[in-house]
Amino acid sequence: MNGAAGGEAEGARRATGASPPAAARAAEGRPDPEVGTKARRRRFTTEYKLRILEEADRCKGSGEIGALLRREGLYSSHLQKWRQQRREGLAGRKRGRPSERNPLSARVAQLERENERLREKLEKAEVIIEVQKKVAALLGKDEPSGGKS
Repeated sequence: MNGAAGGEAEGARRATGASPPAAARAAEGRPDPEVGTKARRRRFTTEYKLRILEEADRCKGSGEIGALLRREGLYSSHLQKWRQQRREGLAGRKRGRPSERNPLSARVAQLERENERLREKLEKAEVIIEVQKKVAALLGKDEPSGGKS
């Protein structure tokens, strides 16, 4: 009968909202486990993740990790993912798809544009040289100056 009375007291405590206020949980550094009106993805800071992992690493007894997870409102998958992140270096990584663009592609494109510009300039210079040769031939200045006269 004590078990039923204890369950009723637990239900009454939940119904009256006798749990610690959100401000008290926030002061402890724990995220608010209350369900809001609109679902939002929780975000955990690097410091929080490391602190929870340290606490989980210190848990030796049976059920201690489960108690930690219930207290913090976490899942065991969080610990698995965070441990993997810790092994890879928990430093903040860029979110989203990794860029498939080669970092040198911008430089290659710049050099290709410059190459095309120089190629056009060379073609113009060759046309000018051909015109100068024809003008020199028409004027009869085929022989270089300083030769026999």
